[in-house]
Amino acid sequence: MSHQVKHKPFKKVGVIGAGVMGSGIAAHLANARIPVVLLDIVPPNWKEGDAPKDSKAFRNKFVDGGLKRATKMKPAPFFTKGAASLIQTGNLEDDIDLLKDCDWVVEVVIENLKIKQELFAKLEGVVRDDAIVSSNTSGMSIKGMLDGRSESFKERFLVTHFFNPVRYLELLELVPADETRADILERISTFGRDVLGKGIVVGKDTTNFIANRIGVFGIMETMRVMMEDGYSIEEVDATFGQAMGRPKSAIFRTADVVGLDTFIHVAQNCFDNLKHDEQCEVFDSPSWLRKMVAEGFLGQKVKKGFYKKEGKELFALDTEKLKSDELVYRPKEKVRYDSLGKVRKIEDLNEKVKTLVWADDRAGQLAWKVGMGTCVYAAKRFGEIADSIEAIDNGVKWGFRYEQGPFESWDAIGVPESVKKWKSEGGTVPSWVDDMLASGRERFYVVHADGSKDVWCPNAKKAIAIEGDARELSFDVIKAEKTNVVKNGFSASLVDLGDGALAVEFHSKMNALDTEIMDTINEGLDRCENGEFDALVLANDGQNFCVGANILMIFMAAQSGQWDELDKTIGSFQKTMQRLKYSWVPTVAAPFQMTLGGGCEVAMWCNAIQAHAETYIGLVEVGVGLLPGAGGNIEMLARSFSNMPNKPYEPQTAALQRVFENIAMAKVATSAEEGREKLFLAASDGVTMNRAQLLNAAKQRALGMARTGFRPPSVRTYRLPGKSGMATFQMVVDSMKDGGFISDHDRHIAMKIASVLTGGDTTPRQLLSEDRLLDLEREAFLSLCGEEKSQARISYMLQNNKPLRN
Repeated sequence: MSHQVKHKPFKKVGVIGAGVMGSGIAAHLANARIPVVLLDIVPPNWKEGDAPKDSKAFRNKFVDGGLKRATKMKPAPFFTKGAASLIQTGNLEDDIDLLKDCDWVVEVVIENLKIKQELFAKLEGVVRDDAIVSSNTSGMSIKGMLDGRSESFKERFLVTHFFNPVRYLELLELVPADETRADILERISTFGRDVLGKGIVVGKDTTNFIANRIGVFGIMETMRVMMEDGYSIEEVDATFGQAMGRPKSAIFRTADVVGLDTFIHVAQNCFDNLKHDEQCEVFDSPSWLRKMVAEGFLGQKVKKGFYKKEGKELFALDTEKLKSDELVYRPKEKVRYDSLGKVRKIEDLNEKVKTLVWADDRAGQLAWKVGMGTCVYAAKRFGEIADSIEAIDNGVKWGFRYEQGPFESWDAIGVPESVKKWKSEGGTVPSWVDDMLASGRERFYVVHADGSKDVWCPNAKKAIAIEGDARELSFDVIKAEKTNVVKNGFSASLVDLGDGALAVEFHSKMNALDTEIMDTINEGLDRCENGEFDALVLANDGQNFCVGANILMIFMAAQSGQWDELDKTIGSFQKTMQRLKYSWVPTVAAPFQMTLGGGCEVAMWCNAIQAHAETYIGLVEVGVGLLPGAGGNIEMLARSFSNMPNKPYEPQTAALQRVFENIAMAKVATSAEEGREKLFLAASDGVTMNRAQLLNAAKQRALGMARTGFRPPSVRTYRLPGKSGMATFQMVVDSMKDGGFISDHDRHIAMKIASVLTGGDTTPRQLLSEDRLLDLEREAFLSLCGEEKSQARISYMLQNNKPLRN
């Protein structure tokens, strides 16, 4: 494991440029609780309607406008609206001295060499002599930008290339100058990884660095082959979407989202500056693509690009018409090939890729020609853009949201057989690939029985071990040591995390909760309480923590009238939640991404949550005509009442209203920090910025609780308003119904929720046990399960393969 070096923290960061990228970087720094100084230029021209020319409002117009747009942007660059308060705005003429307090200053101004040179000259006279200065350029020469700067400035300078949207794309490319000190590079790398949660790759001072060089080549090569071989836009997207481990938006939907003007700029930069590249011509935008940009077919921001939506109907550009530069839409067509149908049924990504690339239909031929071509191109760029196969793979994965980089995909395809076929078709591969195969090595990456991993190093002409970070744990690596698997099941496993921590790993379809997962949690608690382990962690390495309960199980039981069995099942879910809360060993959940319905409930009932920053959490059962049935209503009540005196007639209306709105309106927090505001996370719960560090962070939290005298909380009791509170909710719900905001069935569900939250037949003088409230919740849940409209909603969700969300 690599040794972790301590670095001086960044207490304040300056960002120059308040456009989309600059404000996005500032927002993400604020997400990490770092104070930011955001500066931009003074507007060069005063216009009618502007504030007085010498006023701060006018002089800060660009920067304040950029920040305001960021607060309204979708998807949101901020975790919470309040995070924007950490950003101080100003302009480069009046407020540049604010940068004197900054530990790091990053410029995000227009890609113009002269403007950047002038800015850096000005900064050198302002920033501290220990401050780091960087550029977010997407490919301008570092040497050119540093012309005229002192050696001290050059030593503290590097490129820090974020990808847009900054919050959501993991990649941060670091490109040092020849003079950049090693400790400066390491300090920024550590900060980017641990504080901002970024995946770090180190590249070289070449045009468009790593990710855009390979990723844009792959897209441009796809367009070339599409036109050459007569494929449609739909055929391309069906092939290069989820079937190849790419985002569902695939090639052309992604281009529409990014913006064709932005995309063509990056491609043109490659074409203009990479004349030495043997495949430089691939980056030359075809005439039809230039025409699209010239005529405003820019993508999603103007509602027309490769795709266009009119009403509910989706249209795509006709590629036959594109051959004559005609921009003509036609209705989007469905794509069906045997290979694509076969791939949809395959779970393993390596098998998916191999199956599709070797298929002999049109989808397979396209996947082979473009996929293999991109792999070979990436291999030819080794040494030019990076000295690490890993860096190239990670750059493409993290920058474009691909599940595999080019060398990982090549391993999946099969290196020896693909090289043989490629050469038989007249292609060539770099000599270092031939050398690797000649050595007897047939893969770029090899995972060994003990979970260790090595990668081929072309420079060393041998495999080298991939060093792990002690803070980055994964179940695949842990379970490679078979003795760590305490119990292996279909839906869940018990895994020894080491040091006394036991994990319940979910791995059912979409990690949906079922009876096996509940049984596994209970067995894990039994083992911990029997002294085998000190703490229990609920976690997994899937795409989402948990999308809810297995609604097929609920639907089938309701349809067949197995009410006693369903009552028993829901009761066991509730009892398991209570064990998680009241066990004598600490329990910690590690949620991330979608944590919905039952997933939210199981996380909230743990003693603590250690969430990834990108956790989308909420109780969304009303979306299928139900209410939370595994204690979600009661846990939300407890959280809302946690700081209120448990006395008769203590005002409860506001607290109950908040809980009711969260549940009845199926509110979903769009970040862990927003989840804290909505009470899905407690004030004491933790947030981890880097997804790779989440499992270890949860483990350490659980062990810390165990080793500092953990005791379970006392069993909670409640005073609720009963019929008087019910009447209040009825007025609110009826007004919504009368106003046409909700349906009769929505009203019915809302009143079921209200009946649980108000305690049924009770008064504030009566102290209600948690078990009594859980009984009310279960009764309401079961009654809704038996209703035709709720069953229809569940049936719709199942037929359309939708997760449990609103």
